[in-house]
Amino acid sequence: MERDLAAEIAAARRGEARALDSLFERNLPPLLAFIRSRSGKAVAARESALDIAQSVFREVLQDADRIELQGEGAFRNWLFLHASRKVLDRAKFLQRDRRDVRREVGIPEAGPAADALLACYATLGTPSRHAAAREELARFEAAVQRLPENQRDAVTMSRLLN
Repeated sequence: MERDLAAEIAAARRGEARALDSLFERNLPPLLAFIRSRSGKAVAARESALDIAQSVFREVLQDADRIELQGEGAFRNWLFLHASRKVLDRAKFLQRDRRDVRREVGIPEAGPAADALLACYATLGTPSRHAAAREELARFEAAVQRLPENQRDAVTMSRLLN
């Protein structure tokens, strides 16, 4: 498998669409979950986990010739390491002087502006489906965020590095 992964990464670095798609498709769901679990409120509210994942994946492919590959798990660990750095960088960026998110005033959650925004999403599914999915995801992510960092890392790694 290691040789196949090395060949696949080499093909992806050459821009071969099939290899890029295969690597990205296999590793995207756990990478997204990892990024979402590591992002604090400020980053999660302002950055798309998918955008961060794509940026991480692009950077990893650019640096792929610098490491010795030891299998799919090592590759995923490398992705997660880059993702951790990217999330930390985004958090630092959002707290710099004029951009400091702690100084922002939030948009009201109720009223005509909120109603207009929700109306835009009405065609995407039933309200009960959206509410249930949003509540479940929020509950899970909140539980993970409440854990001490070492426990959050253990849960994240044990569930996403399979």
